[in-house]
Amino acid sequence: MMNLKGKKAVLVGMGRSSAGAARLLLREGARPFVTDSADDPKMAPWKAECESLGVPFETGGHSPGRFAGAELIVLSPGVPPGLAPFMEARERGVPVLGELELASRFCTAPVLAVTGTNGKTTVTELLRAMVAACGQTVVLAGNNDNPLSLAAMETVAPEFVVAEVSSYQLETADTFRPWIGAALNLTPDHLARHGTMEGYAAVKARLFARQQAGDAAVLNADDRWTAAMPVPAGVLRVPFSVSRRMPDGVWADGERMYYRDRPVARREDNPLPGRHNLENVLAALAVMAAGGFPMEGAVEGLRAFPGVEHRIEFVLEDGGCGYYNDSKSTNVDSLRVALESFDRPLVLIAGGRGKGSDYRVLRDLVQRRVAHLVAMGEDAPALLAAFGDIVPASRAADMREAVALARGAAVTGCAVLLSPGCASFDLYDNFEQRGRDFKRLVRECRGAGAGEERAS
Repeated sequence: MMNLKGKKAVLVGMGRSSAGAARLLLREGARPFVTDSADDPKMAPWKAECESLGVPFETGGHSPGRFAGAELIVLSPGVPPGLAPFMEARERGVPVLGELELASRFCTAPVLAVTGTNGKTTVTELLRAMVAACGQTVVLAGNNDNPLSLAAMETVAPEFVVAEVSSYQLETADTFRPWIGAALNLTPDHLARHGTMEGYAAVKARLFARQQAGDAAVLNADDRWTAAMPVPAGVLRVPFSVSRRMPDGVWADGERMYYRDRPVARREDNPLPGRHNLENVLAALAVMAAGGFPMEGAVEGLRAFPGVEHRIEFVLEDGGCGYYNDSKSTNVDSLRVALESFDRPLVLIAGGRGKGSDYRVLRDLVQRRVAHLVAMGEDAPALLAAFGDIVPASRAADMREAVALARGAAVTGCAVLLSPGCASFDLYDNFEQRGRDFKRLVRECRGAGAGEERAS
């Protein structure tokens, strides 16, 4: 544990992680200062938090000499650690850490850490539910709304911390040592910062670098990048696979899910649709198995898991038709995943602010899965041009009209799916606002509130 009493700490980046780190530094007797090269109205809550804590700050640029007198520099995840001021600080012997690394030095609870390109939020939320169902206290932290610094400051330390960890956070991880680490998958992402897939994978593999005997590494055996990640000697390696038997890991066939060759759950115990969610569930079960948690409790947590908001989230059933909110779908790949998650006809609501992708790569999938397309937002013309000749389609001016058109096209046995495949900024502030508007309008159309809602 670091002795920070009286030390001058410069936190780079105004945001949630800096605010969390500032609280931890104050508790430890340090003197934090927050600096950000940018200035944005979205920083207002964090400026207010600094003021309430009595932490001085500056935005819109770093004052000359700001880093010269620092005794500790803490970087927000979005700040590249290779910039000149930080390299010079390291040469002077000044520690340059990320918020995760700093907080991990004060976190006394065992950490179950999850990284990967996709699925981190679902797996961490599911793990929290599973650990709680086993009767243990648990806190969710990391690359979400709760920085690890705040989890480390819990008045009564939880028995376990479940941490979502990004590649940016792992760049500055030095001593961070999760009790159990899980790498879910890797697809091209953040390559502007990491350079190549090899570089990206190397950063992700840092999750396991400081593990020791008694720790465990959970790895997706179906993903060539995660399957090849090295782990230190003595660390228990637990693979998982949706495609083949894993004699030393977690896997599934058409009826059951297994740890090694022991059945631990039925496929119908999984309420989450789609092959990608089966991967997420197997990863979570592998973490639970690696930790020696009772699998009965883990499966109980799985059965009751309501899913994550805006990620193929079940809204309600009406007229024999299910309504699903997948507003987190902001690109073509996430739209593909959503379409592949259903085996019944879909009435698809898609569109928004596009990212220049070619929607036609989904033509075969749309033709097989979509019974009717409702296009909306700035990219409605592009969606209609891509699919209007292969499926019935209509265009909506806004979400209210989109829901009305979808409801009119829905028949018993189908699903109405909002999976935009586009950003939300043409009509909304963010995807969360878009998803909640969809859910509100769906409930209004049914006219009976949320009385029949269930988990999915």
